[in-house]
Amino acid sequence: MTDASHESFRTFDRAQNGTPEPPRRNALRDRLRNGGAPAPSGPAEPPRTYVPTPAPEPASAGLQPLSAKELADRAPPRPEPVKPKAAPPPAPEPAPEVVSENALEPIGVVLEIAGSGSQIAIDLIRLNECMDDPDPSVALAGQVGSQIKIRVGQTWLLANVRNQKQGRAQNSILANIDFLGEGMEEKLTGKLHGFKRGVTRYPVPGALVYPATTQDLRQVYASDGRDAITIGKVYPTKDIRAGIYIDAMLGKHFALLGSTGTGKSTSAALILHRICEAAPEGHIVMIDPHGEYASAFRNTGMILDVSNLQMPYWLMNYEEHCEVLLTATGSDRNVDADILAKCLLAARTKSRLAGAMGKITVDSPIPYLLSDLANEIQTQMGKLDKSTNSAPYMRIKNKLDEIKADPRYQFMFSGMLVGDTMTEFIGKIFRMPSDGRPVAIIDVSGVPSDITATVVAVLSRLVFDFAIWGREEKTRPVLLVCEEAHRYVPSEKNADGNSVGKILSRIAKEGRKYGISLGLITQRPSDLAEGVLSQCGTIISMRLNNERDQNFVKAAMPEGARGFLDAIPALRNRECIICGEGVAIPMRVSFDTLDEAKRPASDDPSFVELWARTGGEEESVRRIVQRWRSQG
Repeated sequence: MTDASHESFRTFDRAQNGTPEPPRRNALRDRLRNGGAPAPSGPAEPPRTYVPTPAPEPASAGLQPLSAKELADRAPPRPEPVKPKAAPPPAPEPAPEVVSENALEPIGVVLEIAGSGSQIAIDLIRLNECMDDPDPSVALAGQVGSQIKIRVGQTWLLANVRNQKQGRAQNSILANIDFLGEGMEEKLTGKLHGFKRGVTRYPVPGALVYPATTQDLRQVYASDGRDAITIGKVYPTKDIRAGIYIDAMLGKHFALLGSTGTGKSTSAALILHRICEAAPEGHIVMIDPHGEYASAFRNTGMILDVSNLQMPYWLMNYEEHCEVLLTATGSDRNVDADILAKCLLAARTKSRLAGAMGKITVDSPIPYLLSDLANEIQTQMGKLDKSTNSAPYMRIKNKLDEIKADPRYQFMFSGMLVGDTMTEFIGKIFRMPSDGRPVAIIDVSGVPSDITATVVAVLSRLVFDFAIWGREEKTRPVLLVCEEAHRYVPSEKNADGNSVGKILSRIAKEGRKYGISLGLITQRPSDLAEGVLSQCGTIISMRLNNERDQNFVKAAMPEGARGFLDAIPALRNRECIICGEGVAIPMRVSFDTLDEAKRPASDDPSFVELWARTGGEEESVRRIVQRWRSQG
């Protein structure tokens, strides 16, 4: 398929444009000059050059011009001038967009076609000519990670350049490309419009390859009418906004990946701020293990930590009780678990609320007294017909007494939390109603490390159970964002059997059916459970320095994004590759700069600046020790 007859196909002659040295000739360039056909064996035809036809001058037909006096005598009398009413000056018409000559000339030819991609040959001389083009998209045409287009009938087929290698012919480069989608060709201008993902009709070997212009990419990345948020600019353009479709991204989960120091936390805050601006009455729960995001959402969210979380202990199910109260391992743990199940059910049954509900189970979120659980353990230990000695009962009772006496656990195991506050707690955590603050930041940095995973498990399970039992009501989708996700959903080799990994894995697999969206943020994607990452429909990958992490992400990405993924190690700070359901096609994005008041407290300290000053160290150490001792 050739394009030599198309009105937009023109050739450019250096000799006629001020360059004294004629262009170097090679087989590929001659083939492009002839519209994809082999070069003729005879003398080369001079290249065509577009020369505008001058407007014809009016013919005089031998008439003599009239004098000024004769013109004045023949002119009709002028009417009295009428002063027009003042009118606003007309708005200036936008200047027509100038398409560069490089965009109208082909840069290569298709050699081989495959289902998901193909191989093309690029002329090195044409590639160098495009490098100086003022359009940044044309300037990068043919290079790794850039976009090119191929005309197939009346449509333009857009593709991404995955790699390059030296061809056999002189000044020839071979490149593999991945097809991204197609759009219709505007008949008058030859521009791209109506872009959609996927390929209907493939090109044939010999089809010409053209640079994709910024105007083409503007049509490709334009919103199709769905609700979207803009988070930055599309690389390499200067003004095309990068948009993410909210429903598509949240409906099928998303993951934000990036090594430490690449701006991952700030980018996560930017995305959440944009979502809150688009949906101010949303319901977002974020697990913050380092206390970074409190400063970013102080005005638009509720900050909950050990000082005001007040999470009732009786919300834990049986498995979570076992994680907190059981210390034995091996076969002894099974014995302790049986004892705890019997005593916990008995303690729940003594609740006044249990009598009104009829049948309850060991997992029912029914308030009970810690003293009732301790008394039941004591009673069972004193029975003569027990199948074991008193050691298992003493292990459970000692652990329970230790937790009740430890002030670090008071946010959860306080005697003041025995009341039935489940409705108020869920409304506070899930922001129902949001009251203009749709984000709940759960700062677990002050939670004792031995129960941090259990606290996250309880919060995650409450989200899932609330969605399941709320199917009869009007759907209220909830977004659960988990920072440092590899700590809670580890891979199989690092799995420790905690309940948090099980519930987050279940949310990843089944959550979208019940209106739950999961957002995973991590710096070590290779330590994540593989099944969880594969459930994320949209992946936002910043720079990853570890090769194992890079390979893991590539395995989870769609096939057509391989050319973009190869750029992951070369990304700058606050740049990312976005692939999946949330975007029209894979794109490289430079994130917007976030306002200082909306940034998380994740900046790296300046050692030189801080070590150059002195003074106040004694008072600072004294205050730190005081907080350390009081665990607050």
